[in-house]
Amino acid sequence: MEIYQIRAFIKVARLGNVTRAADALSLTQPAVTAQIKALEQSLGVALFDRSGGRLVLAKAGEALLETAEQLVALGNQLKSAAQALQGELHGVLELGVPSEQPDFLRLGELAATVTRQLPLVELKTHVMPTESLAEQVASGRLAAALTVAAAPPRGVQWMPLRSVRYRVALPRALADSMRKGGWRELAQLPWLDGPAGSHAHLLLRDLFERHGLSPRVVMQNDDQANLMALVRAGAGCALLREEIALQGAAAGDCTVWGSVHADAVLGFIASADRVGEPLVVALESMMRALWLA
Repeated sequence: MEIYQIRAFIKVARLGNVTRAADALSLTQPAVTAQIKALEQSLGVALFDRSGGRLVLAKAGEALLETAEQLVALGNQLKSAAQALQGELHGVLELGVPSEQPDFLRLGELAATVTRQLPLVELKTHVMPTESLAEQVASGRLAAALTVAAAPPRGVQWMPLRSVRYRVALPRALADSMRKGGWRELAQLPWLDGPAGSHAHLLLRDLFERHGLSPRVVMQNDDQANLMALVRAGAGCALLREEIALQGAAAGDCTVWGSVHADAVLGFIASADRVGEPLVVALESMMRALWLA
């Protein structure tokens, strides 16, 4: 029984597909299949049910999955401890992030902490939509990410950092038309949306779907960090973080529509089979110090 065989078992179990697991592990499909078969022979039990052309966890696989994940985590921790004895950590620390203002994500504070505590490590961020962040971390392509979501993503380790509330912001030129309007009238106004799978897109669609409606989107904008500038210019309505929306309303740059809001959580997610890696352990520690201390 080898640790790489256990890692292959976990990846297939979590992704439910040998091809996707092989891609995540940077292996060929036959190699992953062979590793799982070798592990089954070593353990003396079938981990997957292969009947009907489908690959699903067998009862033995379900019973052993948690223990397998613990073994991989312990192996990573052992490697981390050994590397710590060899000297300071070094390399590239890659972190996925949503499209939001750096101050809100505390990226400047994080970068300063990395520079101070890990002088041989380079911090590299990748901006992606929420759904892409969760998929990349679950597959292990990214070790960790910050994400904004209404509910914890599946298949990853989740650490909530703070609640986030979004409000409906209207350009001042459209405010008068909504003094007596309701949800149907609101949906017909021009709207600024985020890319498919982004937190802005998911929250906006959910807000209107509760009322059986869809917003009239006139612009899809990848840069959610600067939506206030577009609302101020009259380009359309948008969901803005409450603090930004209220500041804009106080400055006369926009109007906040009623008390309507959409709630989400900013959280830190980590790959289940990479949480013991030295840089990931260090990153999680820094996140706890920045947000939860």
